[in-house]
Amino acid sequence: MGTRSRVDQLDSEILDAMGELITSLVARGEQIAQRFGVPAFCLKALHVLDSSMAMRDLGRYMHCDPSFVTAIADLLEKRGLATREASTADRRIKNLVLTPEGVGLRRKVEREFMARMPWRVLDEDERTCLLSLIRKMTLAESAATPTTASSTPSTTASGTPTTTRTPKSTTTPPTTGEKGRGR
Repeated sequence: MGTRSRVDQLDSEILDAMGELITSLVARGEQIAQRFGVPAFCLKALHVLDSSMAMRDLGRYMHCDPSFVTAIADLLEKRGLATREASTADRRIKNLVLTPEGVGLRRKVEREFMARMPWRVLDEDERTCLLSLIRKMTLAESAATPTTASSTPSTTASGTPTTTRTPKSTTTPPTTGEKGRGR
């Protein structure tokens, strides 16, 4: 068994660190959800719903099945946190809208969530850099899909073959920290 190159070792450590970060974020989310008496999966829906949103759009944003969006809507509605309303553009479309109680809970949850985030130890410039790096990685990942990128073979300085992905679209996400809703 050979030893890892410096790059492979660094990639392995990044993967481990990212796994630890994600595990920590999920655990914090579950603790906050439990504290406020809502299932953890509802936290993202509360975060996303800052205005009326079609349930199908919520499902796309949350990357979940329409039946799961219905379950989320049912739960939020049962707890008095949201209501379903017919769209003014198309009555067949149901929008999910937070009630005043839902807006209040959303504010409380977000305030606590943001206060407990690990990047709070970073100064503003470091957080701006972190956001930029995360967006760069997610943009590269979305550009790497076969429908949006073309592969260009190349080699490293040591002659190892690699594949460089060149995105067809070079739209850069905003770096201001504003919420990218994708709507």
